[in-house]
Amino acid sequence: MKHLSILLTVLAITLSCQQNSKTAETAVNYPKTNTVDTVDTYFGVEVKDPYRWLEDDRSSETETWVKSQNEVTFGYLNQIPYRKQLKERLSEIWNYERSGAPFVEGNYTYFYRNDGLQNQSVIYRFRTGEAKETAEVFLDPNTFKEDGTISLGGLSFSKNGELMAYSISEGGSDWRKIIVMDAETKEIKEDTLVDIKFSGMSWYKNEGFYYSSYEKPKGSELSAKTDQHKVYYHKLGTEQSQDQLVFGGTPVEKHRYIYGGVTDDDRFLVITPRVSTSGNKLYVKDLNNPNSDFIEILGHTDSDTNVIDNIGTTLILETNLNAPNKRVVTVDISNPAPENWKDLIPETNHVLNVSTGGNYIFASYMVDAISKVLQYDYQGNLIREVELPGIGTVGGFGAKKEEKELYYNFTNYVTPGSIYKYNIETGTSELYQKSKIDFDSDAYESKQIFYTSKDGAKVPMIITHKKGLELTGKNPTILYGYGGFNISLTPSFSTANTIWLEQGGIYAIPNLRGGGEYGKAWHDAGTKMKKQNVFDDFIAAAEYLIENNYTSSEYLAIRGGSNGGLLVGATMTQRPDLMKVALPAVGVLDMLRYHTFTAGAGWAYDYGTAEDSKEMFEYLKGYSPVHNVKEGVKYPATLITTGDHDDRVVPAHSFKFAAELQSKQAGTNPTLIRIETDAGHGAGTPISKTIEETADIFAFTLYNMGFEVLPNEVGEKVKD
Repeated sequence: MKHLSILLTVLAITLSCQQNSKTAETAVNYPKTNTVDTVDTYFGVEVKDPYRWLEDDRSSETETWVKSQNEVTFGYLNQIPYRKQLKERLSEIWNYERSGAPFVEGNYTYFYRNDGLQNQSVIYRFRTGEAKETAEVFLDPNTFKEDGTISLGGLSFSKNGELMAYSISEGGSDWRKIIVMDAETKEIKEDTLVDIKFSGMSWYKNEGFYYSSYEKPKGSELSAKTDQHKVYYHKLGTEQSQDQLVFGGTPVEKHRYIYGGVTDDDRFLVITPRVSTSGNKLYVKDLNNPNSDFIEILGHTDSDTNVIDNIGTTLILETNLNAPNKRVVTVDISNPAPENWKDLIPETNHVLNVSTGGNYIFASYMVDAISKVLQYDYQGNLIREVELPGIGTVGGFGAKKEEKELYYNFTNYVTPGSIYKYNIETGTSELYQKSKIDFDSDAYESKQIFYTSKDGAKVPMIITHKKGLELTGKNPTILYGYGGFNISLTPSFSTANTIWLEQGGIYAIPNLRGGGEYGKAWHDAGTKMKKQNVFDDFIAAAEYLIENNYTSSEYLAIRGGSNGGLLVGATMTQRPDLMKVALPAVGVLDMLRYHTFTAGAGWAYDYGTAEDSKEMFEYLKGYSPVHNVKEGVKYPATLITTGDHDDRVVPAHSFKFAAELQSKQAGTNPTLIRIETDAGHGAGTPISKTIEETADIFAFTLYNMGFEVLPNEVGEKVKD
């Protein structure tokens, strides 16, 4: 395939001297995207796929297309007058020292710290009992590669803290390497493992660790299907080829995600096989008897059930089996069937997530997406409700059994994350570390409202903006959503969003169905044949903002990533009149073929697949963004963002959606795609790249809302 050369024609911006001058439109000449005659047949229905060739991430044609699209996109972005100013301001805001909560391993206390604009945070340590000021650098991921595109994934210390295994990602890929280090000397051991994907590292008796991976796929490692996960045991000092296959790999029993973890007392290996992202089986193996078989706790995937701890042979489980909002139960390993489970912390009206520390269980509840924490002992007795610093989200509340203190983080949309030290016995908290970001929280406010969706469902939404902001209907507004995979959007501070709020922007986040804010029932109400509920909830949120004069369609942008990218794609194709700007990031956009790439088949719990039934195929085709771009429709100004190394949601989704929009868009609204190189789905992205992309997104958004200069510089909008 040959691609025509790219021409970017930028019409001169005509600035009149009159008070009501308007930004001139910018015309874009898109690269030619060739088409092919590929046709798939589903239940007797033929579906054309003219951009199938863009799925080949290894071809020179795709590489040329990516380069051509980026030239057009960055040519457009370069002529936005305040793009550089936004980037500089973001760099100023981000340039502050920040540290994570300390944690103890062996003889040392460790913590993460970033001096400000370091691409990756550095791990420091000091000898426990000494002053924090004596801390030394333990591991600096910035030394992995100069541009920060090799990042640190997870890390795991051996039980005595003398050894550490850590994973690294190259170019944002989900494929990882695991490296073993002598924690005392900081010397790398000869135990580097390769081709690891979707894995933890769980140590057993300081002798080795369990991990998970797939066999390397044939074809492209970034897009080829990976759906047979396995758990291995690596014994230190041996070659990876000698690693023991512990679970998985049986042709008659395919599991797409399997995780193995060892209980703190080294007694049990816990295995949680999954077919999809929701629901797991549960098996345990008594490691005191290496020749013992796995014991089945649950042989079906009708619930999410996990072992949170054990007392001898008694397991403590967190489960939503017969409890949509979750509960904590106990059962003896000798007779572990569900009919023998006993409630330790019963189900309530609010969603439960649990952690342990200092021989206590901390039950964190979501009350309309706001955190509430209760402390229980291991007999199920309520000790106290933890007094939190305010209304928002807390994270942490985890520590080893022998610890007397733990640390937790508190944040909300206008409060930068601060770390608190909690005395486990007395229940008292003290501020350990306050954020040093240059942001005046008192100048902003967040308000939670409830609005009504299309079918009458009540949906919460938190709206954040400057105090005293006049609701003129012309305020630049970003509506952000996700709505899937049981993921909850709880109030949390975003450094990136501070610049949007500074400019007088409104940031609104609804808790759509498909998420986990109200338990399994709320999640299931946004899955498969009910997925349209999620889009309807999002559309209703936009209509609420417009009806209540926060903004109008000319000043509204919708934004989301991954499953949220699907949300944006479906919403903009169903209601292109509703918003001025659409910002789909790393989106799942081809709903007929998503399950054929990497681990995509594991998302079928939420989506279903086009191969399930004719009804499911028709439903998916009815909202699939790639298949619902119509000729002659005026779509909003669109900036699609993705990474060329995204092997979670392959960039072909974004490529095909961009090609469809560019070929069918009516009017002059730009439909651009920004493709980051050496970047994946988002994890481990260097701060430098994050700043550049954020500045580009906000610049594109404001520019297409009609701003010739930044709003807070002139106090009024250019466009009437």
